[in-house]
Amino acid sequence: MSDIYNKITDQIIAAIEAGAGNFVMPWHRPKSNGMPYNPARKGGYKGCNVLALWLAEQYRGYTTSNWATYKQWATLGAQVKKGEKATSVVFYKPLEVADRNKPEVEDADPTKTIVLAREYHVFNADQVDNWTAPEMVKPTVANPAAPLPHVDLFVKNTGADVRTGEPRAYYVPSRDFINMPDRSLFTGSPTSTPTETYYSTLLHELSHWTGAPNRLNRDKMGARFGNEQYAAEELVAELGAAFLCAQLGIANDPRPDHAQYIQNWLTVLKNDPRAIFVAASKAQAVVTYLDGLQGERESIAA
Repeated sequence: MSDIYNKITDQIIAAIEAGAGNFVMPWHRPKSNGMPYNPARKGGYKGCNVLALWLAEQYRGYTTSNWATYKQWATLGAQVKKGEKATSVVFYKPLEVADRNKPEVEDADPTKTIVLAREYHVFNADQVDNWTAPEMVKPTVANPAAPLPHVDLFVKNTGADVRTGEPRAYYVPSRDFINMPDRSLFTGSPTSTPTETYYSTLLHELSHWTGAPNRLNRDKMGARFGNEQYAAEELVAELGAAFLCAQLGIANDPRPDHAQYIQNWLTVLKNDPRAIFVAASKAQAVVTYLDGLQGERESIAA
């Protein structure tokens, strides 16, 4: 399985290096079609598979985030067009195997669970005939920076202490609060409105907030990343914000401070082919954790 790890990591490294000059990373989604989705099994893709599929959408110009295998498209009555190139993703399956290291004790479980990783191939909806993607209803985003009630409710339900004060966005681990500049200080860009810039920044800091010891405790990442732990945490927050923006229908614009982290991110990825998989898995855990805090959410139209 090392080949698929190297393949996806190399694609992401190439995309980062290609966009490093203007801070555009593969996970910036100014025209996001949402999180990659499999219409055959009616479920989304997760972790590093999200990045692999977003990369394919970006560089091949696909207009949807609907993906499935050749056989899955056939079950939907669709046919992959002749000559279309598949995109590789990773499937993880828990597997029970004999545990030879366990002592032979009566009533003891003689097995252990391992995770089997396997490469498989998927095609975008733009690569098939006889299937039309359902129309997506996206939130209306105002200009200038205006409230998005569904996102405000999402953040409120987490219980995070979000304050408005200094003209800089940051999370303070020692005091466990997020500072956000006033909405009026956010400006738009060619790809994002001030509203989208505000909320993508807030979701980045909220992703940092989840790493506290009493939450997801990401201090443990130091065992893997050592001196690069801070860069790895920034990468997790970057990906966490990207996943959340896609889920909540917000364009994810580049942050001005990305430049200082780019070389460190490249160092992390080049030193460890599985680093991006670890970071994406941690980012997926951010989304799962924050979704779990929503409870019975009040229905508010965007």
